Amino acid sequence: MTNKIKNICVFASASNDLAEIYYKDAQKLGELIAKSGYGIVYGGSRRGLMYACAGAVKMFGGKVYGIMPEKLADIGLANPDDCDEFYVTKGMRERKAKLDELSDAVIAIAGGFGTLEEISEMITQKQLGYSNKPIVILNTNGLYNHLVGFFEDVIAQGFADNALRTVYYVADTPEDALTYITNYHSEKSYVKYR
Repeated sequence: MTNKIKNICVFASASNDLAEIYYKDAQKLGELIAKSGYGIVYGGSRRGLMYACAGAVKMFGGKVYGIMPEKLADIGLANPDDCDEFYVTKGMRERKAKLDELSDAVIAIAGGFGTLEEISEMITQKQLGYSNKPIVILNTNGLYNHLVGFFEDVIAQGFADNALRTVYYVADTPEDALTYITNYHSEKSYVKYR
């Protein structure tokens, strides 16, 4: 099966108070997304790593799709001016559904509880066969080491099948993340339910 990826959803922090390495990787990822011919689907914010990544996609000629819940848009966090298409949703669940609808692949870059919740849902969707998108966790600065270790514990203790390891990919660099997505070939996504 050929790779038919057009848009990559990027889950990321909206914080402006992080170490510089995270913004650098976010911008590099955005540049690579655009230069690889993909568009970005993201949370629609003008802040943090979200904005750093989407802004780089825009700067390098890629399409930008933003989705934000109205509560956040109403307090001035929305970035419709830099988006080719911008959507306002009722709430977070609708936002995630729209992010999913518009994207063909997922990359989680550095983020907090919101990013964790988003990437966990995508892994579960793929585990249960509702999605077959490539899922990448970009492990900048080792931020996700403990999370990946937790996933290994979940598998080792029998809460998930060994095949869960094939549902997501952990990348150390933006280049590694894009290489995985570019070379991704769709396979059966079902993982034995426990």
